[in-house]
Amino acid sequence: MRYLLLMLLATALVWGGCGDDSRSGGSDSDADSDTDTGTDSDSDSDTDTDTDTDTDTDTDTDTDTDCPLGEYSGDFTISTPSDVTTLAGYTSISGDLRIECPSCTDLSELICLTSVGTSLWITDNTALTNLDGLSALTSVGGYLFIHQNSALTNLGGLSALTSVGGDLIIDDNTALTNLDGLSALTSVGRDLWIWSNTVLTNLNGLSALTSVGGKIIIDWNTVLTNLDGLSALTSVVGNLDIYGNDALTNIDGLSGITSVGDRLAIDLNAALTNLDGLSALTSVGGYLQIEDNAALTNLDGLSSITSVGADLSIAYNVVLTNLDGLNALTSVGDDLWIRYNDVLTNLDGLSALTSVGWGLGIYENDILPDCEACDLLDQLTAVPDSIDVNTNLDDTCTPVPAGCPGFDAGVDGGP
Repeated sequence: MRYLLLMLLATALVWGGCGDDSRSGGSDSDADSDTDTGTDSDSDSDTDTDTDTDTDTDTDTDTDTDCPLGEYSGDFTISTPSDVTTLAGYTSISGDLRIECPSCTDLSELICLTSVGTSLWITDNTALTNLDGLSALTSVGGYLFIHQNSALTNLGGLSALTSVGGDLIIDDNTALTNLDGLSALTSVGRDLWIWSNTVLTNLNGLSALTSVGGKIIIDWNTVLTNLDGLSALTSVVGNLDIYGNDALTNIDGLSGITSVGDRLAIDLNAALTNLDGLSALTSVGGYLQIEDNAALTNLDGLSSITSVGADLSIAYNVVLTNLDGLNALTSVGDDLWIRYNDVLTNLDGLSALTSVGWGLGIYENDILPDCEACDLLDQLTAVPDSIDVNTNLDDTCTPVPAGCPGFDAGVDGGP
């Protein structure tokens, strides 16, 4: 009996424990809720990681396929829009590239092109308004010709170009207003020609240009008002010609130039009043020619020049009254010509001149006394081989300088 009572008591205790477990089961339910929260956190972490990895992979794939073709070997001519498509994807061309396409309006498919091995010709493109498709181009090994593109308004597409190995010629682009797209250009291996761009107002786009290996020709740009874009140049190896720019009022952009290796010609610039931009120039290796500048009143900007290697010609400057800007000049290698300067009154500016290599021509200066020529001849260390002095203001030199017997010798009319 006692054993039976003990069994009943044990059974009662077990059932009482089960009741406690049931209440503890509520606690287990709370623990399950915590486990759910942990699962949500893991899910968020997995999603973020997958998204980042996918994005990076896509970007790399795009870069690899943009410019897949490398160098095009040989020359290539673009004459139709389909030719632009043919060249798409190439990063360079080993030979010439000619863009001569009257129907082309867009070069954007050339965006991969970084270099042209020899010459780049952009000519006779009558519908092309910009060169934006060439924005990756950094170098042209030979010549760069931009010629007769009647709708081209700017050169913005050449903004990465730093060097041209041969000539840079920009001519007869009748809608081109500026050269701002060339702002990265630092060197031109040979000649620079800016010619007959009838609405070009400035050269500011060339402000980074420090080196030109040959001559510089700035001719017949009829609304060009200044040369400020050339201010980084310090010398000209060949000729420097400033010719037929009707609206050019000053040449201050040449203020850094100290020497010109060959000819310096400043002609037919109707609005040019002074040459002050040449104040640093000390020598001209060839000809110095100042002619047909209808508003030029003085030569003061030439005050640092000590020698002219070949001829010096001052002619057809109808309001020029004196030559005082030449007061440092001591020698002229070949001929000295002073002619057709209607209001020139004296030659005092040549007071330091002692040597003229070959000939002297002073004529058709309406109010310049002949005695001025006599005095100049008398100060030279040797009488020139050829002398032509005539049709100036007729007067009598008293006393007659030693050189005056040579009047009217030589060839009439000069060169």
